[in-house]
Amino acid sequence: MIFSSLTFLYAYLPLTLALYFLTPLKWRNLVLLLVSLFFYGWGEPVYIVIMFLSIAIDYTHGLLVEKYRDNDRKARWFVAESIIFNLLLLGFFKYWDFLAANLSLIPGITVPQLHIPLPIGISFFTFQTMSYTVDVYRKDAPVQKSIIKFGAFVTMFPQLIAGPIVQYKTVAKELDSRVNTSEDFAAGATRFCVGLAKKVLLANSIGSLWDECLAAQSAGTLSAVGGWMGLLAFGFQIYFDFSGYSDMAIGLGRIFGFKFAENFNYPYLASSVSDFWRRWHMTLTGWFRDYLYIPLGGNRNGAWKTLRNIFIVWFCTGFWHGASWNFILWGLYFFTWLMIEKYLLKDVLKKTPAVIKHIYTLFVVFVGWGIFAIEDLKLCGQYLLSCFGGSGFFTAVDGYRLKSYAVTFVILILASTTLGKKTWQRIPEKAQKILTPVLMALAMVICTGYLVDGSYNPFLYFRF
Repeated sequence: MIFSSLTFLYAYLPLTLALYFLTPLKWRNLVLLLVSLFFYGWGEPVYIVIMFLSIAIDYTHGLLVEKYRDNDRKARWFVAESIIFNLLLLGFFKYWDFLAANLSLIPGITVPQLHIPLPIGISFFTFQTMSYTVDVYRKDAPVQKSIIKFGAFVTMFPQLIAGPIVQYKTVAKELDSRVNTSEDFAAGATRFCVGLAKKVLLANSIGSLWDECLAAQSAGTLSAVGGWMGLLAFGFQIYFDFSGYSDMAIGLGRIFGFKFAENFNYPYLASSVSDFWRRWHMTLTGWFRDYLYIPLGGNRNGAWKTLRNIFIVWFCTGFWHGASWNFILWGLYFFTWLMIEKYLLKDVLKKTPAVIKHIYTLFVVFVGWGIFAIEDLKLCGQYLLSCFGGSGFFTAVDGYRLKSYAVTFVILILASTTLGKKTWQRIPEKAQKILTPVLMALAMVICTGYLVDGSYNPFLYFRF
């Protein structure tokens, strides 16, 4: 079940809200756990077993870390056990076939591929539970003695399958005691509607153009203009899809009394690649910083070890996104650009006009989206070659597509900036109070119409 589906919007969510708010406060974590398990098991009930196993392992290991706090060696061992379990779980389901296929290329070695469907959201909930025991060991978070509360944290459906990555320490107090107010409900519902509109009206509207351009490359008819239109289309699709789901998750969390961290901060306004990654999927970037980069030593042990640590982080960042070489290449592509900025362009960028810096950043990022989107490395290389004139500059089809999507591109560009936010802030507060429910209702009606009428509603997070 996904947020941008009629089943979720008009069946699951209303029933869940009614059940949750009719339940006494002391039982609401249990209700949240049960409805989240139902949500997760909707598509593939058998994978609830994995969820139960993950909850049990990390819950008990948190208790063991707390119990043996005075024995650092044992406490560290239980943290290691928890990490190893989560990595093995993630590795088996997500990376077994990739590793088997590549190992089988070595003469004399044959490793069978299992072709097991990827449990949805496994990359997210394994990272969340893995960080829990680390935080308990570091005393950054209190140990959770209630398995119901811990289970509610792990399975919480608003952020279970599409982020943001919620660290236990950020919601520990709210799991123990939270207040559900009408103001939070209203703010959460508004944020949810904004995210739904981003996903359905913006991401879906441009995603089909990317599919057309990719098909043109496969047919050998893609030009440079067509190639760049495709990269722009995918870049906008993935931004409004991911940020839209984050908005919906943050909004739903607010409705249930949780305040999740922001995940996107207008990344296409970035003035450098480094700045882009301070704005894009911020909870993932923060997770790798807190639980990999800093434990490896960060930048404390000289330039070469800093370089090594950043390399490891970006290799893992790429590999986390998917079991395919293009994701690893994508991670190393950004590692390379970040190092170029850090060691070669640092002073140059300071003197460069803002417009040039912005164009340079978008160029690097959107080329990166080409690597990210196309798993077949040969096809990826051909596509990027076409973008730089390898198959001609312009075709009649490009003209048709430019006319067809011109208004959509203008809307997407404007929606990627702070223009809408600043315009809204200029409206008097009384007018905002009147307009907000009207715009929410309008967004729901239009999105519902699109979902009823349209068949193009991809869930990009299935890949992760």
